[in-house]
Amino acid sequence: MTRSQRPVDRDVDPRPAPSWAGVDATESDLGEPAVSPSWRGDVSVGVDAWTQRSERSAPSARSGGAEGAAGADGASRSFGEARSSGRRGSRAPGGSEGRRQGRSRSSAGQPPPDRAALGPEADPESVARTILLDQLTGRARSRKELGDKLAQREVPDEIATALLDRFEEVGLIDDEAFARLWVSSRGAGGGGSKSLARRALSQELRRKGVDDEVARTVLDEIDPDDEEQAARELVRKKLRSLSRVDDVTATRRLVGMLARKGYGSGLAFSVVKQELAASGRDEPDPLD
Repeated sequence: MTRSQRPVDRDVDPRPAPSWAGVDATESDLGEPAVSPSWRGDVSVGVDAWTQRSERSAPSARSGGAEGAAGADGASRSFGEARSSGRRGSRAPGGSEGRRQGRSRSSAGQPPPDRAALGPEADPESVARTILLDQLTGRARSRKELGDKLAQREVPDEIATALLDRFEEVGLIDDEAFARLWVSSRGAGGGGSKSLARRALSQELRRKGVDDEVARTVLDEIDPDDEEQAARELVRKKLRSLSRVDDVTATRRLVGMLARKGYGSGLAFSVVKQELAASGRDEPDPLD
């Protein structure tokens, strides 16, 4: 059967196929030469003719294309931002936050401690006893100081009281002995470097928790002559740094120093007057 004798398929679209459709438009399937349309050579016009779009639909299509282009441009920017944020995020593990996370993961991966290997928990009474012995190793302490230390370490009150009583019974805690040591190291009568008078020492012992009766008993042992001699030594030492000031200023500073160390005003003015005279400087009249 020759090409011209093939039966005609009634369902075949008689319209000629355009050149852009991949079909040879010069000759139809019926063997007849195809008519070249007027829009051949212009693809956009050919598309409009083939799909039979109206002139009014063309502007909307063009606007839709613009919107599509804008959407594509926005998607491109979003993708670029995502890549940029991804690059910034990739540097985060190298920073301090990444190191902290790495340490937390490393510590989280460690097994929990073996409580059986650590042994039983320490007895609270044994712990409290160790604390007291450690505190008494360096120097003597008052009962109040030791009680405050046990409270700071959260030792139960009943255990702390029982141990403090026991330590007092065996002589490891003795507030009177503590007061004597304190006065000898800081007081004027004991020859201490601080040379504090009775009034200043009484205030310090009260802050240490020593009973007032116990403190009074110890302070009464200070010889008044030793206290006056300690005041004179303090004034003589201070005068070395007051050579460039006038007598009024020197007197005010010397009396103020003795007052801060607990010496009474009568003793302070008497000692300052005598020491100024001995050094060739007369104490001015306080009323001037």
